[in-house]
Amino acid sequence: MAKPTLEKRVAKAVRHFWQTRLKQGQRQGRDTGHRDTGNRTASTGGKQLDEFAALVEALLVDSGVPSECVYRTGRADVTLPGFFRPTKQWDVVVAANGCLLAAIEFKALCGPSFGNNYNNRIEEAVGSSTDIWTAYREGMFDPSLQPFLGYVLLLEEAAGSTAGVSVCERHFSVAPAFVDTSYIDPRFPRGETG
Repeated sequence: MAKPTLEKRVAKAVRHFWQTRLKQGQRQGRDTGHRDTGNRTASTGGKQLDEFAALVEALLVDSGVPSECVYRTGRADVTLPGFFRPTKQWDVVVAANGCLLAAIEFKALCGPSFGNNYNNRIEEAVGSSTDIWTAYREGMFDPSLQPFLGYVLLLEEAAGSTAGVSVCERHFSVAPAFVDTSYIDPRFPRGETG
């Protein structure tokens, strides 16, 4: 039997995200009698992006990485040292023979507050990559060659993510790429973080 296409595997991971998010939102109020405000109830349970981590692990193994070298949150320790903080947990870590090969983080961004949350996710990605690259530069991962860092962001397609991003240019102009675009627009700058 042929393996599902990558597109179908990603679609399965997206379905898992929304189903888990919905179940956690329903369960929290029922089990605790207390619900977080807004959409926070469905966001604070964790596990929503586990299927993405499983997919990345499967892709790595399919491409020849031994399964015993792939570590995932909930199944193994995925803690790595930092430079500006003692440690950070990643969602997927690939390590072999004392060498760090990859560290990957998965995040989701759902409405309604896309502006603030998008900015927070960007700051997180830049901060995490700066931290681990500095640790790498300072020799904390010797004898590793430069590892791969990944940051996967699942962005909900909604009014707030497809509407134009407002910019304030009172003191200085923003980069032209941010003008007349939305968070979900493929032209929106994604940038390299490391």
